Amino acid sequence: MRLADLSERSGVSPATIKYYLREGLLPPGRLINTTQAEYDESHLRRLRLVRAMIQIGRIPVATVREVLGHVDDDSLGLTIRLGAALWVLPHPGEPAPDAPDASDDPSTDVARKRVDDLLARLGWTTAREVGDLSPAYRALVSTLATLDRLGHSLDADDMLPYAHSMEQAATYDLDRMEILPTPAEQTEYAVTAAVLFEPILLNLRRLAQSEESARRYGL
Repeated sequence: MRLADLSERSGVSPATIKYYLREGLLPPGRLINTTQAEYDESHLRRLRLVRAMIQIGRIPVATVREVLGHVDDDSLGLTIRLGAALWVLPHPGEPAPDAPDASDDPSTDVARKRVDDLLARLGWTTAREVGDLSPAYRALVSTLATLDRLGHSLDADDMLPYAHSMEQAATYDLDRMEILPTPAEQTEYAVTAAVLFEPILLNLRRLAQSEESARRYGL
């Protein structure tokens, strides 16, 4: 398809598509003459992913470019490829870059021990080995430490039911991902799931809380 067709099918203006091409968010099309290029379904799929990350995920263009660099890195094994792409995405609960260092805070030390205890009980050996290198691990520790300072501590027993639910969700995610034919498409799906499925899980939880509250306490 030509750029005009890509624009029509995606709902993205030609000017925006050209901007994404300049920024390296879309691979170049196949040149058919000195001024025109041809695009295919992979460009349409990638364009939709870029729009989801920017519009729904509110992810900066520079971060999107970094994520997509990992998505397209054929030199990486699938686990590393997935991890590298997902680590770059924002992690709710992770301290802002300009936040004061809380690593020496007693609550942070307690939270880290609770997370390690939880991971050990779950048998999540990779997560334990990676530890502080993982932004998800750091965000979990930081959030638990903040809860502790607010007087709402969670220990491994409290977190275990939630973790088991997430384990089931992760299994389902990868089962769906493995249907796709190539590692790049599988990694794209994982990024899509992180950007779009996590809001689904959050809002389902809030709807479930509302429903349970109505059952228990009435309207």
